[in-house]
Amino acid sequence: MRVLLVGAGGVGTAVTRIVARRKFLTHMVVADYDHSRARAAVDALPGRDERFSALRLDASDEAAVRKALAEHRCDLLLNATDPRFVMPLFRAALASGVHYVDMAMSLSAPHALRPYEECGVKLGDAQFELAERWAESGRMALVGMGVEPGLSDVFARYAADELFDGIDEIGVRDGADLTVEGYEFAPSFSIWTTIEECLNPPVVYEKDRGWFTTAPFSEPEVFDFPEGIGPVECVNVEHEEVLLIPRWLDARRVTFKYGLGDDFIARLKTLHELGLDSTARVTVPGEDGPVRVSPRDVVAACLPDPATLGDRMTGKTCAGTWVRGTKDGEAREVYLYHVVDNQWSMREYGSQAVVWQTAVNPVVALELLSTGAWSGEGVLGPEALPARPFLDLLTEYGSPWGLREQG
Repeated sequence: MRVLLVGAGGVGTAVTRIVARRKFLTHMVVADYDHSRARAAVDALPGRDERFSALRLDASDEAAVRKALAEHRCDLLLNATDPRFVMPLFRAALASGVHYVDMAMSLSAPHALRPYEECGVKLGDAQFELAERWAESGRMALVGMGVEPGLSDVFARYAADELFDGIDEIGVRDGADLTVEGYEFAPSFSIWTTIEECLNPPVVYEKDRGWFTTAPFSEPEVFDFPEGIGPVECVNVEHEEVLLIPRWLDARRVTFKYGLGDDFIARLKTLHELGLDSTARVTVPGEDGPVRVSPRDVVAACLPDPATLGDRMTGKTCAGTWVRGTKDGEAREVYLYHVVDNQWSMREYGSQAVVWQTAVNPVVALELLSTGAWSGEGVLGPEALPARPFLDLLTEYGSPWGLREQG
């Protein structure tokens, strides 16, 4: 398999470190707008692995992406950029006749009049509008194949196939006890993406009602996370699983809740109140005259790069899917989960826990696609494909998952 990896940030770099240990890869072109980042990701791999090369590439330039795919004879485009670049990369892959995998879906837009009651443009709508063209091409666009979305959706499919006869609710629950020494505020993942998903109206799905929205940080609940993390308050957040799972699985209700903490929520609200979450450019003074910048990009530039925080981080992160329903006529409730200890991921891969946990799942998916264990055509979510091969291979990668009976 020949892969064009677009994005050499924390997740993209972790992808290279994971896939370098696997034999299925023929070649991976590591591309980034900053060529030095792409070069650094390649040069950091042990043994000067000739299967990797670096390229400068603007992810917003569809023609340049198509040219790179053709020149390097790639079979698949793996998108490790932030959601702003989903559609140009998605369209470039479609036009080039290659498969496509991403970890976050096309951006949403709130309802103009009733943002906290009705959906406007939903996450992934722009991608699913092109589903027929993808199917006609005979290629697969596997969307939302990170950890959340991604592994969480695989867990949902596994529960539907093997653990339940009927499902009342699927609720993705994410929590951690990570701390970063020396910083009062240092998000462990892209602040650009975090602002987008946390300040947009959260989406909830109910079978009798369809998709609808609520206010940000609504319906707080305390969820007890495994492996020593313990109780964490979680709140509704906009996330792709709620838009993906109901397309393939039968559940009466689907939610996503994230353990943010009061301090983190307060800081996000302050950014919103000051307009610093905006992506619309404003004019500010510069050394050579006025320049146009996005407030959100400024916030991201002022905060430490999450990929560089591993040496200062301690603790664990947990991604998982809570499911309740019936099996053999009896009520059942389970939590399927995946925990990564930052000390382990730094020691084994030199990547902090959150970016490593995100990166391992698309690599597992690439290997399944390369062997034919996963196959299909059109725009598909992870829950559209069989779960067991994925979970077995994830364990083979040395990163086992768990199942806890609830109640």
